Amino acid sequence: MLRDAGTAGGRTVRPGITLAAVAVVQFMVSLDLSVVNVGLPRIAAGLGFSAVGLTWVIHAYALTFGGLLLLGGKAADRYGRRRVLLSGLGLFGLASLAGGFAQEPGHLIAARAAQGVGAAALAPAALALLTATFPSGRDRVRAFGVWSATNAAGGALGVLIGGVLTEYAGWRWVMFVNLPMAAGALALAWRGVAAGPPPARGGRPDVPGAVLATAGMTLLVFGVVRTDRYPWTSPVTLMTLAVAVALLAAFVHVERTTAREPLLRPGLFANRSVSRANAYNLLVGAAMTSSFYFMSLYLQRVLGTGPALAGIEFLPFALGVVAGSVLAVKLGYRLAPRTLMVAGGLLTATGFAWFGLISPDGAFVTDVLGPSIVASVGFGLCLAPLVSTATAGVAPHETGTASGLLNSSRQIGASLGLAVLGTVAHDRTGRIATPETLTAGYALGMTIGAVLLAAAALVALTLPRRTGPPSPAGQAGGRRKETPV
Repeated sequence: MLRDAGTAGGRTVRPGITLAAVAVVQFMVSLDLSVVNVGLPRIAAGLGFSAVGLTWVIHAYALTFGGLLLLGGKAADRYGRRRVLLSGLGLFGLASLAGGFAQEPGHLIAARAAQGVGAAALAPAALALLTATFPSGRDRVRAFGVWSATNAAGGALGVLIGGVLTEYAGWRWVMFVNLPMAAGALALAWRGVAAGPPPARGGRPDVPGAVLATAGMTLLVFGVVRTDRYPWTSPVTLMTLAVAVALLAAFVHVERTTAREPLLRPGLFANRSVSRANAYNLLVGAAMTSSFYFMSLYLQRVLGTGPALAGIEFLPFALGVVAGSVLAVKLGYRLAPRTLMVAGGLLTATGFAWFGLISPDGAFVTDVLGPSIVASVGFGLCLAPLVSTATAGVAPHETGTASGLLNSSRQIGASLGLAVLGTVAHDRTGRIATPETLTAGYALGMTIGAVLLAAAALVALTLPRRTGPPSPAGQAGGRRKETPV
């Protein structure tokens, strides 16, 4: 049972309402990553997008979201999680409203970029609030189970909701659908999320580090998402990625030497839970994002399924993730997080390997339903322990930074995975697109995804068996205390 945990900043702390607000926020952010995809053809027809320009409906969001996550996490730590959460929700809702009323391509691209800025603020702030509100025990296991279920369900249901809205209400509703969720989350957060104590501000803001990190992350995502237009070996892509790496290397140097309060303290990576969980998250993000892409195309381009029905056929995946998340809660009281992460990674890899057996004359029941259930249950099983592990042993004043880092690794993994696996699948398909060649490309992409998930399970084996809250010394110096729970 989730009880009131006292007061903070003159406001009663209500864990149940905090959990509800965070769940709505995470569902909305995850939904927005996939809800637009199915409606792209009608968006192009409605606003007059060119083939190349249409990709920026996705890229504008990915660039700002992925590039500003670290800054958003640090802002939550420095200026207060509740304040940053409310600001991010307001911006996200207004940007969604503006996008729904867009009259030309530039309007929609600008709105999607503003959505990304809002998401980069509210996603790490919400996760940091969850970590602070549920620091340990059974409530923490249950809370992260709810978070993981809404996170994955939002991504999976986004395809379904996007298809139904596009076909029966019009493409503008894939933007308007965010408004009631943003308003509901704002009301919940305003009423039940404590302001918390005044954030500790140990020094001047690390403006040079923030500029370098944001520029480096944005340029990295930019270089990756444009590989559909400029191949990996092209001078444009190589130069873009080289500059991104140089900026990120300069960021690391600044963080090690700055006299200001660093944006990302290098010692945070000495925490094995943080470093290993982010590596795991990057691999899982690369595989999962690609799987939605490949299966959506397989259903529509090979099996001839319409957008609304294709969305409905993703429903078993969403339900499987919820089932896996519930199972993770029940097992989380008895098993170490790393055990669940290993088991979940291997089970999801098994489902992806099964996906790799799809055939050009297949059907949903024989080629998609079974592997969807296996992969989704495994995915749900590992989500909650992954997030809990990535913030385990982190000092309270760094939970926003750790949350931003986790969201950032997922976004980078998603962008890299889709670009790399998409290129590999395209090369296998070749110039002539037939059901046979398309299936061969999609199957290869899913098989490589299975390999990435198996690698993630190996990373999880290197995690500490158990982690506990940071000791007072750890809070000061950022070092973790490993204890049995």
